[in-house]
Order: sequence, then structure tokens, then C-alpha cells
Amino acid sequence: MTQTHAPNFKSTIFACYRGYITQGIVNNLAPLFFVIFQNRFHISYGLISALILCNFVTQVVTDVLAVRYVDRMGFRRAAVAAHSLAFIGLMLMGILPNVLPVPYIGLVIATIVNGVGGGLIEVIISPIVESCPGDAKASAMSLLHSFYCWGQVGVVLITTLLLRVIGEDLWFVIPMLWSFLPFYNLFAFLKVPLMPTVSEDEKTPLKTLFASKIFLVAMLLMLCAGASELAMCQWSSLFAERALGVTKVVGDLLGPCFFAVLMGIGRTIYGVWGEKINLSRALMLCALLCILCYLGAGLFENPILSLLSCALCGLSVSLMWPGTFSLTAAAYPKGGTAMFGVLAVMGDIGCSAGPALMGAVSAAVSSSLPTATTLLSSSLTADQLGLKAGMLFCMLFPALIFIGVALLNRFRRTEQYTKK
Repeated sequence: MTQTHAPNFKSTIFACYRGYITQGIVNNLAPLFFVIFQNRFHISYGLISALILCNFVTQVVTDVLAVRYVDRMGFRRAAVAAHSLAFIGLMLMGILPNVLPVPYIGLVIATIVNGVGGGLIEVIISPIVESCPGDAKASAMSLLHSFYCWGQVGVVLITTLLLRVIGEDLWFVIPMLWSFLPFYNLFAFLKVPLMPTVSEDEKTPLKTLFASKIFLVAMLLMLCAGASELAMCQWSSLFAERALGVTKVVGDLLGPCFFAVLMGIGRTIYGVWGEKINLSRALMLCALLCILCYLGAGLFENPILSLLSCALCGLSVSLMWPGTFSLTAAAYPKGGTAMFGVLAVMGDIGCSAGPALMGAVSAAVSSSLPTATTLLSSSLTADQLGLKAGMLFCMLFPALIFIGVALLNRFRRTEQYTKK
């Protein structure tokens, strides 16, 4: 009588970790070359902004399409396709601008290919980890998302070092070197054990999800999680230079870089000890800490304390995105990839809306300097006052998360009582 051994999913989990590192590379590598693109290819700020928008729109469109088609494709084909596109996109980033008559077109093509690959990775990797056997789902999800942070930190530090070593003239070698990670990982996903996707008959229909108060609140949580994270992450460097008067090197190290490190540490801590921690309470504490961080960034007069508030915000937002995934998956274990896709779309919208709203508030306050300085402080310049007001406005996002988690707990208790 032959014995069948259960597959070991450890290799699957490691492949998923590398998948999130890949997404960190895809999303954070191009901005490190923006100054080089401007100097070498004479690309304006407007066209640089268009590249950022192109990446965002591509990922959102990919998320929306994935909601409909990924469950039909299956995890394996979708994961291999995602990493293949990430590999091709990174290679094209290094090749096309140097061979096409219009370099910007090459950058757009590479951005779109990378965006599709990154969008697919965002949608499929979380449900793959969620589907793997094991009881500590929330811890596994948090640890998974920590690898995006480590990918972000790694790509900034290693790319900066490589630019110093090989020089800016050979910048195009760097994206091609980074492309070897998704290239390796696509072969890993060809052979690692994977659970089947939820069948159409068993899957919770999207119509049912959209009629659920729990899922609607989860969508709000994802929107605010993306906004809370990216508003600080994208504005902290400029905020440090303009509002706090520190140098760019200090601002980058104590701002976005330290932010990413603390976000990774927070997710790693929960990934290791999460079984002993109540996720809902942890999310509410994170929301309160995030409110205090935005408050400190906006009100502290000491630049170092203000910068530390910006960095500590990384710890406060660490559980928001993976925690919302885990709470929703616990409520709807048969939600399938479509459910994660909808949540990813809301998160991506928040990632765009948060920085945009902060910028709009900052601009509005800066333009009304005489009135604002009379109410607050005559010692601040228009830029300083506007950026600090933008930080204070962004307290709204974690405040909504705090309220949303409280509502989510209430709805879950009501649903359980109704089922009894």
C-alpha cells in the first residue's frame, strides 16, 4: 500500500515572498531614475507625472480585469504570467529608451508592461498565501506584506549604491540586473505546490459581497489604508526639505527610507507573533498611532521630532493593508481571487487619492496665506504652512480606519448572532 505525502508549501510561501519583493522593485525602481531621465532624455516634469499616472492606471485596470479572469486562469498560470511580465518590463526599461528614436515611448511601454506584472502580483499573491494550509493566516499575511517593504528598502539602497559604483552613464544596466529576480521566480512558480482556486460553484459571488456591510466597510478600510500609507510615503521627502528645512539626504533617510524600514518591522513582528495578538485591536491601535504621527508631523516645531513622526507613521500603517485582507478573508473564506482583486482596486485608489488630497489641501492653504497665518502662526512661510496643514488633514484617513474597524467588529457580532 503506497503512502501519499502531503505537499510541503514552504517553497510556495518563499516564492510568494519573492513575488512581493518583485512588486517592491517594479513600483519603486523607476522613480530613482527620474532625474537621469530628465537630464539624458530631456523629459519634463509633466511627462514624468504622466509616467506615474500611467503606472497607476495600468495597475488599477489590471486589478479590475483580474477580478474577472484570474480565477479562471488558475494560480499557476497567473503567477507565471505576472513574473514574466515583470521580467520583460524591467528588461525593456533598460533597453528601449536607448534604442527607440523617442526614448519616452520606450519608458511608457516598459511602465505599462511593469504595471500589468505588478498589478497581477498584487492580486494573486495574497490569495495564494491565504489558500496555503495553516492556522495563522493573519500572521502569514502580515509577514508576506513585510517583504514588499524590504523590497522597497533594498531597491533604494542597492540602486543608489550601484549608481555610485558604475556611474549614471550605465544606469540602464541596473533594471536589467533587477529583472533576474522575477525571471528566477517565474520558474519557481512552475513547480511549487499550489492549492486550486475557489470554483465558481463554491465562490462567494461579488453580488453577495457588495450587499454585505462587512465587505463595504472592508473596502473603505482598504481605501484609507492606501491613503494613510502613500500620503506620508510620497510627501515625506518634500515635506522634510520644504517644511522642515533639512537636507535632501537627511530627509530621504529619516523620511521615506526609515518609513519603509519601520513598516517592514511592524509587519514582520506581527508575522512572527501575530497568533498571540488580537488583529482588530492591533488595527485600532495602529490607527490611533497613525493619527498621532500625522499630528506630530504637522505640529512639532522641532524638525527632528517632526521627521521621526513621519518615520514612525511607517510602523502605524504596517498592519492596515494586510490586516484588512485578513479580516475580510476570515469573514468570507470563499471570496476567491475576485474578492482580493476588489480590495486591491480600493487600496490602489487610496494610494492615489491620499497624496492627491494632501497636495490639494497644501496648495489651498498656501494660496490663502494671509488668512491662515493670522489663525495659526505668522512665522511660517506659505509652503511650510500649506504642507503642515496637509499633514493635519491626512489624520482623517486613520480616523476612518479606527471607526471602520469598530463598525466591522459590530457587524461581525451581529452576523454571528443572526446565524445562531
